This record gives sequence, structure tokens and C-alpha cells, in this order.
Amino acid sequence: MNAKQPVMPTEWHDPDDAPELTDEFFEQADEFVGEKLVRRGRPRAENRKVALTVRYDADIVAAFRATGQGWQSRMNAALRDWLKTHSPA
Repeated sequence: MNAKQPVMPTEWHDPDDAPELTDEFFEQADEFVGEKLVRRGRPRAENRKVALTVRYDADIVAAFRATGQGWQSRMNAALRDWLKTHSPA
């Protein structure tokens, strides 16, 4: 037979089958004040970080990684300390 098959299923779902909305659901929901979405989670830092791609010599990265978790923060601190005594230009 050459009859076309429907692209989408034509099943009808009764809206009364929807789960009941509980207090837990509303605790997880996004909150709007007027048109503005109120963000959840950690507040934005005063001095935000900038994501970028940079290349360092492998031995430099290995030395910082060998210091364990937090090595990127220590690398940032080392660069900040260097800037105290040197001109960035």
C-alpha cells in the first residue's frame, strides 16, 4: 500500500494525567520577579575570573599540578605576585 503514515503519533494524553505539583517542585522552580529571573546558586564574585586558552611549557604546568588540588589558583597567585615587582608591558 502507498498510504502515507502520520509523521507524529496521534495519541492524545489527558492533561489530568499530569503529576501533582508538590512543594518540592516549587522549591526547584525558577523564580521571576516581574519579568526578571531571580538566579539561584552562588552569588557572583566581586572579582570574576576570565576563561581563556593559554599555552605554558609542559614542565611549568607539571610543577604546579604536582602541588595537588588548587594548582590553578596557586598559578594565579604566582602571576599576581610577579606583577607586584614587574611591569606587565
